[in-house]
Amino acid sequence: MSVGILTLQIQLPGCKSLKEKRSRLKPLISRLRKEFNVSIAELERLDDWDTAIIGCALISNENQHVQSSLQTVCHWINKNWPDITLLDDRIEII
Repeated sequence: MSVGILTLQIQLPGCKSLKEKRSRLKPLISRLRKEFNVSIAELERLDDWDTAIIGCALISNENQHVQSSLQTVCHWINKNWPDITLLDDRIEII
């Protein structure tokens, strides 16, 4: 069994309030759950208006499947969410 953890540092340019930040993150988080069947949550920088740290977790029976699925999440965000800037991503396999 393999557990993969993807940590994303995201910048939300133009956000002026926490309410606006949540309104932009909520659809992204919901879509990632639906599209990739990952567990996902905002982990850090909860009070920053324009940045967020998001964690995604995936469990599988193969390391390669976990790695490729989590890399696909990063590519998908870059391709489909142009109003969000992905500053950093880190994948850990446990």
